[in-house]
Amino acid sequence: MKDDFDTVYDMIEHAIEYAFEGKMQLKFYAYLKYRKTTKAEVDSFIESSTAHELSDVVLELEEYIKGGKDNEHQQLREAYHHIPKPQARKIKNYLYSILEDAWRYSRDRKPGRRKKQSK
Repeated sequence: MKDDFDTVYDMIEHAIEYAFEGKMQLKFYAYLKYRKTTKAEVDSFIESSTAHELSDVVLELEEYIKGGKDNEHQQLREAYHHIPKPQARKIKNYLYSILEDAWRYSRDRKPGRRKKQSK
């Protein structure tokens, strides 16, 4: 099941697009566990431009939800005006959960955290 990790990056890009369409189906932690992803792969994802883009979208949605009168908030209103704020909250939480799953998986894969198998 060790397919190329690049497919994970594509999957995240699609997850961002799908989230704005109301489709929030990716359970990232479960997927990482299923494909037996290594800690190095997850750590490289966490440092990648894809993860940074995901983080930026989360921050933008957070600012859009918070609102404001300054120029930055006006630009965010123009960018996200088609999304009601309750839906924006759901999207933000979903996208942030993807990042949290990556951080948690990386933390869980530290040496010494594995459960011993009983014989």
